[in-house]
Amino acid sequence: MGENKEQISPTHDSENPSSSNKSHDIIRRRCRRRILYCGCVAASSACPIKLNLTVIADVSFKNPNAVSFRYGNTTTTISYRGSTIGEVPGPPGVAPAHRTKRMNLTMDVLGDKLLESPNLLTDVGAGSLGVGSLTIIGGRVKILGFIKHHVDVILNCSYTFNISTQSIPDHSCHQHVKL
Repeated sequence: MGENKEQISPTHDSENPSSSNKSHDIIRRRCRRRILYCGCVAASSACPIKLNLTVIADVSFKNPNAVSFRYGNTTTTISYRGSTIGEVPGPPGVAPAHRTKRMNLTMDVLGDKLLESPNLLTDVGAGSLGVGSLTIIGGRVKILGFIKHHVDVILNCSYTFNISTQSIPDHSCHQHVKL
């Protein structure tokens, strides 16, 4: 069977003259030269799909102890079906005794990693995405002002994101403390 290559000319929107930007047309022409047609399937490695997502994570943890908890840099990771799609470091700080400490972290999701998942279209078609997050907070506590002890706090959460309502109807978080 022979390949059927077809030249595609760029289209211009007559109502919107700004859409025919010169650099956009050059990129469009470059991409269209590499498209191979075989029946109804078109594939192009030169024109990847671009996806930009930003997630604002509100990470909260409660210090129920009678002593403050001083922690260093933290790391929050978001994953989709076992694959890491985003990671953001958090600043060091202090969680006072008997208080809840909140951190707002802004993370750019790696759209390429998300699009590589073979189950993405199935989940989008079902209307929801299952996403997990893992936050690791390492620090130390001072007991009686001179006894120092290292503590790791691990927050492991899972979320279900509803695509049509853009909400999170179901979530669960589990906290684990390593002494």
